[in-house]
Amino acid sequence: MTPGARTQAAIDLIDLILEAWQSQKRIPADKILEGYFKARRYIGSKDRGFIAELFYWVLRHKATLEWWLKRAGYPGTSGRGYVFCAIILRGECEREGLAALTQDGNYAPKPLNNTEQMALEELYGHPLLHPDMPAHVRLNFPEWMGPHIAESFGEKQEEALKALSEQAPTDLRVNTLKATREQLIAALAKEGFDVSPTPTSPLGVRLNKRAPVFTSECFKKGWFEVQDEGSQMVAILTQAEAGHKVIDFCAGAGGKTLCIAAQMENKGRILAWDTSEKRLGQITLRLRRAGVGNVQTHVLTSETDAFIKRHKYTADRVLVDAPCSGTGTWRRNPDLKWRFTAQDLAEVIEVQGKILESAARLVKPGGRLIYATCSFLKSENDQQVALLLQKLHDFRVVCAQKVWDKAPLDSVADEVSYLWVTPHQDGVDGFFAAVLERLPEAVSQPAQD
Repeated sequence: MTPGARTQAAIDLIDLILEAWQSQKRIPADKILEGYFKARRYIGSKDRGFIAELFYWVLRHKATLEWWLKRAGYPGTSGRGYVFCAIILRGECEREGLAALTQDGNYAPKPLNNTEQMALEELYGHPLLHPDMPAHVRLNFPEWMGPHIAESFGEKQEEALKALSEQAPTDLRVNTLKATREQLIAALAKEGFDVSPTPTSPLGVRLNKRAPVFTSECFKKGWFEVQDEGSQMVAILTQAEAGHKVIDFCAGAGGKTLCIAAQMENKGRILAWDTSEKRLGQITLRLRRAGVGNVQTHVLTSETDAFIKRHKYTADRVLVDAPCSGTGTWRRNPDLKWRFTAQDLAEVIEVQGKILESAARLVKPGGRLIYATCSFLKSENDQQVALLLQKLHDFRVVCAQKVWDKAPLDSVADEVSYLWVTPHQDGVDGFFAAVLERLPEAVSQPAQD
């Protein structure tokens, strides 16, 4: 593809996602990108990489680009404006070069009109950031979320949000039913992949250079799954053992289910539940490839499905990887910050509370409930746990950090009771995890059925 054609492709993609937002369609950016490339199989891998990088860069810096376009008087908001603004502020195109880009073959962008030309002229010579920019523009987050971010990060919000605007690495999780991490690293290296161990998860392998890992023979043999290091940590935090009964209450496509199954050495019983038949349906092929045979799936009608009562007080471990705002995944899903609203947050908080109360019924005396989100918002995390503990008095908080470190547990909660990791501190997607243990003595008043 010519440079002009690649630029027009990025413009087309931005226009597609803007159209989706306007029509209130919840189409993730990666699905838009996937559909665009699927319909254009003639686009080569290098061109796809260029287009995807520019597309995601625009999404990560949307507020900043929009500020510059308004300041310069660019007409409206469109893919053309965002992409041209990005190219100029990234220093990739001089004045003459931009004009040449629009004349670069039949698939190049249309030539600039006078209004566009005059507005874009104002952008040359400027750095990306300007001292007049308010915080939400400079750090690229929705303005309504400002108080929530300040509550979560305090003085470190700038450092945290800068890290959340960076490109995330690709992490793999070794399937210990079939290989060790060392064996996987050696096999991938032999295939030509540049990999290294992840710094925190003992199961993780990180790609040092992006590459098509799904073409790997190791993937076809079920030696690994693509899974962020943070997600691996949540699954490991369950401390599921061979012979346990484990319920993955919000299993989704089964990433954490697979990790737990390997921890249990394929022994015991895992019940993978979700309210989405489409998401849960993806797990079947993954289970077969991974060689997992101790998982049963079930589609729930809701978080209070009557089916749940059949398993009251029977589970050794219940994992609730709750639906959430996804703020901790902004590195991977920068579009999420722009399509998630204050109303969405209110609704998801209500759902989280219902799920927690319903899932708590499943934990047997002495068993554990692990509550996790990929969010850094306190209203979705420790505040949700506090509300649950106000209703249920037969649960105690177990220090999640000690569980992770496999250190001796005290009989009461430690000062640092929850596990909360962020990209700026830990180099992984942001997530929160709480470990709650049902007191072994008795079952007091549970949530209402």
